[in-house]
Amino acid sequence: DAGGRYERAVEHAAELVRLRVDVLVTDGMPAARAAKQATTTIPIVMGAVGDPVGGGVVSGLAKPGANITGLTLVTAEMNTKRLEFLKAAVPGSSRVAVLMNPDNPSVALGRQETEAAARSLGLTLHVVGARQPEDLDRAFSEILKEQARAVVLLPDPMLFAQGTRIAALAAKSRLPTVGEAREFAAAGGLMAYGPRVTENFRRAALYVDKILKGAKPGDLPVEQPTTCGLAINLKPARAL
Repeated sequence: DAGGRYERAVEHAAELVRLRVDVLVTDGMPAARAAKQATTTIPIVMGAVGDPVGGGVVSGLAKPGANITGLTLVTAEMNTKRLEFLKAAVPGSSRVAVLMNPDNPSVALGRQETEAAARSLGLTLHVVGARQPEDLDRAFSEILKEQARAVVLLPDPMLFAQGTRIAALAAKSRLPTVGEAREFAAAGGLMAYGPRVTENFRRAALYVDKILKGAKPGDLPVEQPTTCGLAINLKPARAL
């Protein structure tokens, strides 16, 4: 995943291709696109990706084609549910910040869904971008300046990896925050709703196994999550 520094993803993918690996496993949309750019022959397994069809990585979920398959983290109305849970947790709130990584192509779909949900729930959104970990302090300062009452995170590998820091900034700012995976709640965030990211990568190992045994990636359907879970951390809940 290039450590969240997506401008290096292409360089890393090219290096792995030069090493003649048998299979590439990717985390996140930028890494998947970099791998696709780097090779049309080495099989690619997406361990966790937002919208692979909308992001131009595969032609379809049922028949991805070419040398790519794997698993997506996207299910219908997931971002809508996160906003609904956040509004329920913070009654009376009308202004919500959306923290996203503008460099991640997958956030376009998530942003559209969140904006549509906000309209239906009567919420005003303020979108704040953070491309690198060092952008997070500035992002939360902007969120406070805009007088947002809560924060929703759009799924992104960099934000996921910075869960502990984001949770600490949210606690310092007294901002209820909802993320994509239970790891965010475990790191100190108020709550999270979505599929288990770790389970995605366990299942990615099954794809690798099938490919090493002769299966063609393009013939293996891209798998979507079948279950999602809501996690709430009572410590920040009590503090808030």
